[in-house]
Amino acid sequence: MAHRRFEADVVIVGGGLAGMTAAFELLGLGAKVVILDRDVPERFGGLAKESFGGVMMVDTPLQRKNGIRDSPELALADWLSCADFEEGAHWPRKWAELYVHRSGDIIHEFLKDRKVTFLPVVNWPERGLFKPGNSVPRWHIAWGTGFGIIEAMEAGLSGHPHRRNLEVHFGCRVEALELSAGAITGVRGTREENGESFSARGEAVILAAGGMCGGDLSKVRENWYAPWGEPPDKLLNGSHRYADGLIHDAAAAAGATITHLDKQWHYAAGVDYPDADMPGKGLSLVPPRSALWVNALGERIMDPAPLVGYTDTRYLVEQICRQPGKYSYQIMNWKIAAKELAVSGSEHMKAFRNRDKVRLVKELLLGNTELVKRLLTESRDFIAANSLDELVDRMNDMGNHLTVDRDALKTAVKTYDAQIERGPAFFNDDQLRRIANFRTYRGDRLRTCKFRKIDDPKARPLIAVREFILSRKSLGGIQTDLFCRVLNKDGDPMEGLYAAGETAGFGGGGIHGKGSLEGTFLGSCILMGRIAAHHICGKGL
Repeated sequence: MAHRRFEADVVIVGGGLAGMTAAFELLGLGAKVVILDRDVPERFGGLAKESFGGVMMVDTPLQRKNGIRDSPELALADWLSCADFEEGAHWPRKWAELYVHRSGDIIHEFLKDRKVTFLPVVNWPERGLFKPGNSVPRWHIAWGTGFGIIEAMEAGLSGHPHRRNLEVHFGCRVEALELSAGAITGVRGTREENGESFSARGEAVILAAGGMCGGDLSKVRENWYAPWGEPPDKLLNGSHRYADGLIHDAAAAAGATITHLDKQWHYAAGVDYPDADMPGKGLSLVPPRSALWVNALGERIMDPAPLVGYTDTRYLVEQICRQPGKYSYQIMNWKIAAKELAVSGSEHMKAFRNRDKVRLVKELLLGNTELVKRLLTESRDFIAANSLDELVDRMNDMGNHLTVDRDALKTAVKTYDAQIERGPAFFNDDQLRRIANFRTYRGDRLRTCKFRKIDDPKARPLIAVREFILSRKSLGGIQTDLFCRVLNKDGDPMEGLYAAGETAGFGGGGIHGKGSLEGTFLGSCILMGRIAAHHICGKGL
């Protein structure tokens, strides 16, 4: 069988956002580049193309226009609170400091130059629950979602004045790094389609092939965060189908340091993906804040506080992993679902993805009824009923190994609804107090119900959503310095080898520590892609 050879100044392994960003910068700096991507051309852009498209940035013109007073110092304090870095996490902390101080010029200006625009109101996830999260809104949602960001990157690459210096080859599974005279000089592997071998040589190699513990759930389980006990029997896969750690294994075999693999970013509200193209694939819901979160037995999860979306994703996952069965339900009604339910993905958020302003305004005013109807029709984890008794019966017909307690669920709903009946002056439920606070910010008021009772005859049908933990991102990965140079086990840079994006734990092998402020995934891909390219070409940034 023939062997294919590729030659360039720089070889990039992975065609996601980090790899595309690095390639764009390298072309501008006069380098010849080859991108080796394992997927098909239609999926150029990787997981970023499927994302909601939120980017965390600090002290931006849009924040200032919205009257939001932010600063790198405040952002770093929030980051450190969320990350809870262990002692000795030198490079992750350094990368966090770099991110908050340079998000404006390295991330925001780059996207602005690519004609990426954002929704006029800055979103506010991860506010924190028992400790600070985002003190102010920082989540800038791209108009067009992550699909729009990748669309802009593809246009930038295809229309680049030096496009002739770029080769992109798909279906290339990189399996090993090549070492010569103490330096990394290239990679080798096989083609997914026909098993044909290939090799690629360059003066530098950038590893940007995604995460290690997302696409392969066996590795998620193997590296599960020990304080949470055993992983759930059922986990859903919200990552890329090729995020299997193959490139991390190759880097480790060449001497690279891999760190913090037990730091993983999971979501609490995963549901089975209709017509999934890979085993265990799931959709990540943006959980409605006005829904009641109950465990597999129908008991409201309350100790030490009720679960509420948009507060602390890691806390939500941790609490559900302590519950019987390690899965949960959210209980709501039609009006709550239409107003608040969303999916963290470009495919299902059509108004955003298609830049349809008329449709977006309609959804804000009347609710995203099309999405709710679609999920009720296509997802086996969504059920509807016209009474609480019927709802419990249908929940217990879903094939679960645990049974929902009728009295427990009905008591939880009636107790919550009674609080709403008494009025805001008498709210003694932390979920209602948080909803009241959410609604003081106009970005949240648009998508949050005004103290909507669950069992409201005018808002039926009742809806129960069975939700599983969904694995999304590897927060650990290949350790790098602030120039994206891969570090060996002695802490020294490996000549010719760089890593960017999720492959590098988004910076230093673990820029996020234990948790993310959200939007830092896409942002870190741009940050690292640009820095790696400039350092390779001997240029400052």
